[in-house]
Amino acid sequence: MVEFQQSPDANAVNVHFSRADTTILEKDSSQISQETQVTKELEKDALPVTDRIFFIDLANKQQTTIPLQIFELEDLEELHLEKNLIESIPGDIHHLKKVKVLYLNENYIHDICEELGELKYLQSLDLSSNPLSYSSLHIISKLQALRQLRLYDANLDKFPVEICKCLHHVELLGLSGNNLRYLPKEVVNLRKLKEIYLQKNRFESFPLELCHLLNLEIIDLEQNLVSFVPEEIVSLANLVKLFLAFNNLLSVPDTLHHCRRLTVLDLSNNLLRRLPPNFKQLTEMSELGLSGNNLEKFPRQICHWKSLCLIYLKNTGLQVLPSSFTRLTCIKILDLSENFFDEFPKEICAMENLEILSLDDNQICEIPPEVTRLSNLKCLGLTGNRFSVFPEEVFLLQSLEKLYLGQDKGIKFMTLPRDISKLQNLKELYLENNCLEYLPPSIGLLSNLEIVDCHNNLLKELPDSICQVQGLQRLLVQNNQLFQLPENLDNLQKLQLVLLDGNPMTDPPIEIQAWWRGQMVRKGLGIFAEIQKLLKKGKKDKKGKEKGKEKPGKGAKGKK
Repeated sequence: MVEFQQSPDANAVNVHFSRADTTILEKDSSQISQETQVTKELEKDALPVTDRIFFIDLANKQQTTIPLQIFELEDLEELHLEKNLIESIPGDIHHLKKVKVLYLNENYIHDICEELGELKYLQSLDLSSNPLSYSSLHIISKLQALRQLRLYDANLDKFPVEICKCLHHVELLGLSGNNLRYLPKEVVNLRKLKEIYLQKNRFESFPLELCHLLNLEIIDLEQNLVSFVPEEIVSLANLVKLFLAFNNLLSVPDTLHHCRRLTVLDLSNNLLRRLPPNFKQLTEMSELGLSGNNLEKFPRQICHWKSLCLIYLKNTGLQVLPSSFTRLTCIKILDLSENFFDEFPKEICAMENLEILSLDDNQICEIPPEVTRLSNLKCLGLTGNRFSVFPEEVFLLQSLEKLYLGQDKGIKFMTLPRDISKLQNLKELYLENNCLEYLPPSIGLLSNLEIVDCHNNLLKELPDSICQVQGLQRLLVQNNQLFQLPENLDNLQKLQLVLLDGNPMTDPPIEIQAWWRGQMVRKGLGIFAEIQKLLKKGKKDKKGKEKGKEKPGKGAKGKK
């Protein structure tokens, strides 16, 4: 993962790379992204009106009102007006008799006009992130054809009963980011509901009403205060994805094992110590999140889930893996970071489909040669372990594309072996917080390398061979002992970002460094050739000034 933080220098951005990128279980619980390609874009001051326009995208155009010309488009079916400055919906909205999709999220709309309720063909409505008045929400209940309703971040304390009573065709209901503590009992009328998103609310228990919605496939209750899940969840035979991370669960009901279609279960960051024994019957499981729970021991039920592809067990207190773990041959992503492994678990070496492995922040001292069996591994996180020397066994991983070996704790690496060149597929190399004084010239043989992060080391110089890495985009070498950069760095036409803060640089001068950082931040792209032009000019100016100082002799010394 990458975080961008503004540094005190307004022209510089510091880039911080964290552990191996194993972000947990992506899902559609926030605003949906636009997947439809824009077929027509209308300017707010000049709106060409033509026959048979079906789609208009005016998102993020600084619109303060909905252009009146839009209401003349009788065939319009999809209208995007999100991320604008619109404060009201005009009554003329009723002219859009055929509109099916209407996105007005992230505006400043307070009241919903009565005429909106006349859009009898409207199937998808997004009013998220608006300061909506609760008194006008009942108008939504008139949209009888509605299939998808999104009211994320709308500051709702309660959900209108009228909507539950009238909208019998809703399949997706998005209410994340509100202040809801409960759902009205009338929500059971939403019999066709398949997806409900309730993330970031104030629920203290799992809404029992949901157990009556038998078509539910996705439930997202992450980041609430839920401490209890009812046994009645057994009735949700169609449940496929259940998100309960960041709650206060001490246990989950054993009856959940009857939800045999369940494939994704996220229980991360709760208070769980174990899983129910019958969970082994959830044989369709493909993704599991248990990170942040203080497990007594590894839940062996997992070893029966032969379809499991992603498993997150970060910070769970684990020390060993059971031998039955080798059954999980389909695993592609495995996060075991922030645990207490003092050995590289050999059981992992049987996972020939593994692509991402995070073992950051454990107590591992060496890597077994059996790691060569991980022929598909692309990303390996070993930051913060207890290696006494650089673990050269990683060079057996020919498919590796990302390698994390920063040592923010434990013994620091003094050298990077020249055999690093064996990793010909390597794209990103992270070696921060070590004691490296030099990088081997063989680094220039890594033709696919795009990112080199060696900040907080003792580098005295960079090898000239780094100028041969034509794909290099980011060079992060802040807080080292560098006095100058390689002369031919301008050969790197794809270089976008160089961070040099905290180095005693004399070449290029500090003012050129600041210009470089500013250019990269503002443009996002650039080549080192431009800085070289300025650098050459800077050298000439500097020489001229120095010669000028030499002429007065004593006078120059006086100025110093």
